[in-house]
Amino acid sequence: MNSVRERILREVVARLSSAIAPTPVLRMPAVPVTREASPALLLFADGDSITAHANHLVDRLLILRFAVVARGADAFDVADLALVAAHAALLADPNLGGLAIAVREIDCEWEFDDADAGATALPARYEIRYRTHATDLTQTG
Repeated sequence: MNSVRERILREVVARLSSAIAPTPVLRMPAVPVTREASPALLLFADGDSITAHANHLVDRLLILRFAVVARGADAFDVADLALVAAHAALLADPNLGGLAIAVREIDCEWEFDDADAGATALPARYEIRYRTHATDLTQTG
């Protein structure tokens, strides 16, 4: 069985993919998104830290960053609409089907690159609080 962290990431990808279809969700892409492949939502796991220990349970904090990449005259609108749909899908069930304790939005920022045909990246960060057993990362606590 996969770790709780991996199951959370897969659940997030599934929710986002459903919410913003047909825009693709790319998890941890290793290459830049081409002009032809945009718009796209990029999903990055920025970190996973331990926040508390209690008996045999460990509280954890997973930081996810989304970046909607769009190009063209309506890039800000396209990116914003995708991020609005992704946000709603992620927060519709903040327990992610029993995998998480809570989901919380951290921040959002805007980036624009005029040199790349008006490329826009709209990043937003979220924290997902979850709990595992101290000796078994596949078991929720």
